[in-house]
Amino acid sequence: MTGSAARILVYGYGNPGRLDDGLGPAVAEELAALGLPGITVDSNYQLSVEDAAAVAAHDVAIFVDADTAGPEPFWFDRLEPRRETSFSTHSVSPQAVLALAADLLGSRAEGYLLGIRGYEFNEFGEGLSAGARDNLGAAVGFLRQALVDRRFAEYAAAYRPGSDVSRCARDLRHQEGAP
Repeated sequence: MTGSAARILVYGYGNPGRLDDGLGPAVAEELAALGLPGITVDSNYQLSVEDAAAVAAHDVAIFVDADTAGPEPFWFDRLEPRRETSFSTHSVSPQAVLALAADLLGSRAEGYLLGIRGYEFNEFGEGLSAGARDNLGAAVGFLRQALVDRRFAEYAAAYRPGSDVSRCARDLRHQEGAP
């Protein structure tokens, strides 16, 4: 369900103490400050099995994370639930969270992942690199527009990895009236 009545969760995750790994929580912070109606915003260092309950309470879940090697400034793609087996349940993938929400709680939430290109991950410290800050701005603008339009599947087709994301981002800025 992607209509105007859809309940939407935006979940940014990553470690702000590892420089650009904090892009997910930074998006959550900026998006929460916009106060968009009908949007639930949350963040944490990593995803866990408990997050399945939050996903199940929504129609759409958009996960936001830093990407170490993806296209600049960001990419956006649809996720399918995927069961995973690992030695730990302290950190799970967005696909596994979607699968747990579906299997345990009957969720039919659509899932998407917004990956934002970061550059500095191997040091400790808070703050984003200059390039990551630029990509953050582009990603927040994109996400704000996507949340208004609610055409997530269409956007996922245009902004997925391998597409000309930088061209798409320029087109979106042009539609919003920015140079």
